[in-house]
Amino acid sequence: MPTPLYRFHCTDGHDLIADRLGKRLPTWALMRAHAARVALDLMLGGAPRDWSAWTVEIYDAAGRHVLSKPFTDVLDNRPPRQG
Repeated sequence: MPTPLYRFHCTDGHDLIADRLGKRLPTWALMRAHAARVALDLMLGGAPRDWSAWTVEIYDAAGRHVLSKPFTDVLDNRPPRQG
């Protein structure tokens, strides 16, 4: 069985950052971890803004919605900063 392909689109309900390539991940846990990484990379790499309304919307290769991961979940689970 091939490894499932997921697309990780980010949106606040108005703006959309589409994942055109997707990522193949073998487990649900890795898919959730990748969603958190996508959100964190966007928050750290983009201009400062209020990310509280943003979510990562995950879709499978057939275009079916699989999971929503709010950016606030990622912010709430960050390890404390050192130094």
